[in-house]
Amino acid sequence: MAVHAHPDDESSKGAATMARYVREGVDVLVCTLTGGERGDVLNPAMDRPEVRANLPALRREEMARAREILGVRQRFMGFIDSGLPEGDPKPPLPDGCFALTPLAEAARPLVQAVREFRPHVMLTYDENGGYPHPDHVMTHNVAIEAFEAAADPDRYPGTGEPWQPLKLYYFASFNRAKYTALHEEMLRRGLESPYVKMFEERAKDPDRRDRPEIELTTRVPCGDYFEIRDAALLAHATQIDPESFWFACPLDVQRQAWPTEDYHLARSLVDTELPEDDLFTGVREKVCL
Repeated sequence: MAVHAHPDDESSKGAATMARYVREGVDVLVCTLTGGERGDVLNPAMDRPEVRANLPALRREEMARAREILGVRQRFMGFIDSGLPEGDPKPPLPDGCFALTPLAEAARPLVQAVREFRPHVMLTYDENGGYPHPDHVMTHNVAIEAFEAAADPDRYPGTGEPWQPLKLYYFASFNRAKYTALHEEMLRRGLESPYVKMFEERAKDPDRRDRPEIELTTRVPCGDYFEIRDAALLAHATQIDPESFWFACPLDVQRQAWPTEDYHLARSLVDTELPEDDLFTGVREKVCL
């Protein structure tokens, strides 16, 4: 089970991993906490008045296409996108949005989904949300609550029979080592690296430069599924510009320099030895997958 904040998050974080496991026979469910209603149109080719007027419906249609490409199941949890506050000072979050929902109320549908789907492994964001969008931070809080509460028969009555997932991972998609390796491989091939600007901006920003990175405990080989990941990303046409940074590095460079998607093991109820190359290490032995 992958727990995400908005449509398109599932395709930019862990998508090749999910595609690989689905094709190996694993049942995968994406739980999307909000509908992305307050998102912007990030693809200039799609930035038209009729698109903005119909954005919530379009984002659901895009999610349906991405779901089919990845081969996963997917459910919306029913909360309203909080938007990304901008400005100094930042404006207050809108009433009724996901990030302002009381934790027990926000976690209830996810607890029910855990008890119905009965996942062995859950994926979500770290305590910083991967990046500081209020919905991503709230998604972390809700996923932790569901992981810890779903097995307790006294909590969240009326949401199904208790179930305990065995492992919880945080996405570690954006780490320095990965982008350094991609950058160096492109230079080795005589290609212009798209990462120079990113490194320069990071060096100028002390918050980003000095922020400790999440430990990579688990690197899942999935380079053979990068095309599927990219196709799922492109299905989110209002959010993903085909000429953007996402597609600036050739796939053969990615497969050579960094052919994995990366995670941090945050909780485990099974024995495992780090580093791992499989999210189901220790789980397979316990449940005979």
